[in-house]
Amino acid sequence: MVGATRRFRLADTAQQIVGGFLLAGPFVVTEEVWTLAADMTWIQALATVGIVLAIGYGTLYKADDRDPDSESEVGGVPLRFVSLILVSYCSVLVLALSFGAPGTFLDGEAGRTVGVGGLTVAVGTIEVTLKAVSVGAVFSVIGAATADSLF
Repeated sequence: MVGATRRFRLADTAQQIVGGFLLAGPFVVTEEVWTLAADMTWIQALATVGIVLAIGYGTLYKADDRDPDSESEVGGVPLRFVSLILVSYCSVLVLALSFGAPGTFLDGEAGRTVGVGGLTVAVGTIEVTLKAVSVGAVFSVIGAATADSLF
């Protein structure tokens, strides 16, 4: 159902999750994405965040008949959009960690180490993982927003 009267429900988040995981999966396990992320600057990573926000908002509210002003809000931002962005980034991160992608693609990544939950992790690994997540989220948001808009 499309239109301003459609309320955001838990089922919408479930649809976003399915779409987000579906398109994120192939990119999380691609060595090229991790190599690209390793060479990205933080400015480029932030640019991908802007791209994710623009794609998400455009898909939900410009390519569809939804009115963002009629939806429930969190801090002035539509709850559906907040859910979409969280799903887009979290699905990529969950897949990356579940598949062990950082350890596979970043073995020996240089940098200082920090303790994380009793583990010692190279800071370079964390930084590249965050950048890889930012790349994967570009594709995840497309799947998540499309699934939300279609069903």
